[in-house]
Amino acid sequence: MLRSNGPITLSLPPFRGITRRIVLIGLISFLVFAVLAAFLNPLEAALVGLIQLEPRRAAHGMFWLVLTYPFGPPAIVSELFSLLSVWFFGSTLEDERGSRWLGEYFLVSTIGGGILASLISYAVAARVPALDPSHTTIGLWPFVLALLLAFARFHGDSELRVYFVIPIKAKFLAAIYMLFYLATSLIGGDQFGAMTAVCVALSGYLYLVLAPNRGVRLAGSERWYSLRNAYYRAKRRRAAKKFTVYMKKQGKEVNIDADGRYIDPTGTPRDPNDKRWMN
Repeated sequence: MLRSNGPITLSLPPFRGITRRIVLIGLISFLVFAVLAAFLNPLEAALVGLIQLEPRRAAHGMFWLVLTYPFGPPAIVSELFSLLSVWFFGSTLEDERGSRWLGEYFLVSTIGGGILASLISYAVAARVPALDPSHTTIGLWPFVLALLLAFARFHGDSELRVYFVIPIKAKFLAAIYMLFYLATSLIGGDQFGAMTAVCVALSGYLYLVLAPNRGVRLAGSERWYSLRNAYYRAKRRRAAKKFTVYMKKQGKEVNIDADGRYIDPTGTPRDPNDKRWMN
């Protein structure tokens, strides 16, 4: 797919597909946590513990934490901007690359980043107490940064206007988002959250570099059908060879092409829709 270098003005994009699912799940989870925090605070705290990424718990059976941590209860302004960012940039990438690609990108970057951050926390916990496996992180911003990284890779020199007076290129916008998030996380003492964001962005980048253009799942299915068809073609050639040996024993010569199909000795082209011919 060709990369666009022309100016892009982002208005309200289509709200559908994987982008809609991510935004709706994030919005619903935010509303649920807001209601619980107002009326059932202990239940809200317990539910947060069941979805936020904590390497120690993830390593002791709560493996789902590496997937659920994006859908937590951040501040309302933070949640609003993160959901809008997913809507704007996710819908654009989904229209270009497909829903299957965006779904894979979300899973690979989120799960891969969560696992990588957990492994690093265990590896450096003795030397860096701020990254101890007991620390936690929650929120959609790490995936937003990975999404911006993907957008910048495909539209790096495109100019964006999303409530901006001065146009800004996508690659610079991605860098500003990343630096601002890391700065606010480090200043606020959330070193583990900052590291998780870097790991999620790194996992997304590796997916962009190593995965097929249309996604791993589609490439895998195409490879599977290719192997299956090759098996059936080989099986047909073996059957054709046995058929020629049998016909020779009957005193008749038959011609078989390289794909194992019968060749009419009169030279009449075979109609592939004629069921009377050997397939």
